[in-house]
Amino acid sequence: MNAPVTPRTIRIHPDDNVAVVVNDGGLPAGTALPGGPTLVQAVPQGHKVALADLPAGTAVRRYNVVIGHTAVDIPAGGWVNEQRLVMPGARSFDDLPAPQPPAELPPLEGHSFQGYRNADGSVGTRNLLAVTTTVQCVAGVLEFAVERIKKDLLPKYPNVDGVVGLTHSYGCGVAIDAPDAIIPIRTVRNLAMNPNFGGEVMVLSLGCEKLQPERLLPPGSIPISDERQGPDVVCLQDEKHVGFMSMIDSILTQAKTHLERLNARQRTTCPVSELVVGVQCGGSDAFSGITANPAVGFATDLLVRAGATVMFSENTEVRDAVDQLTRRAATQEVADAIVRELGWYDAYLARGQADRSANTTPGNKKGGLSNIVEKAMGSIVKSGNGPIHGVIAPGEKVRQKGLIFAATPASDFICGTLQLAAGMNLHVFTTGRGTPYGLAECPVIKVATRNDLARRWHDLMDINAGRIASGEATIEELGWELFHRMLAVASGEKTWAEKWGLHNDLVLFNPAPVT
Repeated sequence: MNAPVTPRTIRIHPDDNVAVVVNDGGLPAGTALPGGPTLVQAVPQGHKVALADLPAGTAVRRYNVVIGHTAVDIPAGGWVNEQRLVMPGARSFDDLPAPQPPAELPPLEGHSFQGYRNADGSVGTRNLLAVTTTVQCVAGVLEFAVERIKKDLLPKYPNVDGVVGLTHSYGCGVAIDAPDAIIPIRTVRNLAMNPNFGGEVMVLSLGCEKLQPERLLPPGSIPISDERQGPDVVCLQDEKHVGFMSMIDSILTQAKTHLERLNARQRTTCPVSELVVGVQCGGSDAFSGITANPAVGFATDLLVRAGATVMFSENTEVRDAVDQLTRRAATQEVADAIVRELGWYDAYLARGQADRSANTTPGNKKGGLSNIVEKAMGSIVKSGNGPIHGVIAPGEKVRQKGLIFAATPASDFICGTLQLAAGMNLHVFTTGRGTPYGLAECPVIKVATRNDLARRWHDLMDINAGRIASGEATIEELGWELFHRMLAVASGEKTWAEKWGLHNDLVLFNPAPVT
């Protein structure tokens, strides 16, 4: 006979008037919560239960933040969900808190990883040959060539981890001189120089596209440390190419030169300060802000203490915490940059007649997140507790250490692409509903928010943060576990996504017109 289930809920702050149900499968009506009310109806796992009577119009608090107002009377023990809440308006950019940054975190020493040093001073966690494309038209040819390189060439170069084609949907049929076109152009440019590609820049061009190679990579845009004088370009429309296999042979011939140089590289001991880590969440649920994201935030603080760069992103998923961001800004200049980027994105959404409420997905809601305000409060904790040292716009390369707000859309694929362009060499991705997300260009450590997800997706999730909710581990313990896993993965240990070869396409952010 099964033992009776002990009801478990989590209340983030003493002033919260709701708590989240922890038990797998939720709790049935009639369940008496320890020290709390009796459920008047079944409440699913991850969803909120009212801890007191909440008459219509009552402010509902989670994280000690008003996440909405009740649309109907909700009794103590009632289910609080998106259909019973009215979302508050967006926080105005007027009268935001001035920077009151927390004290800089104490240094953390004695940790290192085995990485690949590049001529420009950056460090890779993988040793990959990347082939950049100037236009979507060549994607099919490159896909064919990449398979040939993997089959015919890579076995001869055992120190090279793989070959990736940097394909995208840009390059022609676009208003390439429009002001916002700089975003996709600099994204493709900076993708080509990600630290995991060893400084080997190889470009596949069609020939007639608007984004010509010299516009994509103008003189001086590539750090050159030897006799090479610019990008290595293969143009499919060159007259020398007679037949499809002539194109493929040219690509393979050029690839050999790059593979030989990459194969000569060896991992060396590097300080943690050489890591550029992007943190992101997708398929989020109510546990994201309770388990996985706080653990990531603890690890973020460890990385920053060790001198590393950590980027948090997702404009719409931090927008409702803008007051927290400006307060944590290291300087007024950083605070102004945060407001500038979030304001620009507000205007972008308005042009499309959308707003921040469009962000929350059916899966988010099924996982207990009522609206974008609640989602933002759980998302922001990935950034840890230290001061925010800098801000970069979409497609820009990060050029400083510390905690950085990389202003990107919240879309998993676009955010990951932009973080790669910024120089990310290691990625941490949390999920509550579950997603097989991965990147071919960079290792992705997947963190599950719930025990049930970690159990069912045992060969897709790298770390189970659900143990925090079940009381088996603390945020600090999981944060240290993630920190050590990051060093191991940065040194070559494969993630589940790498073992299975799972990766998503690169997706550019193009706010400029398409002609």
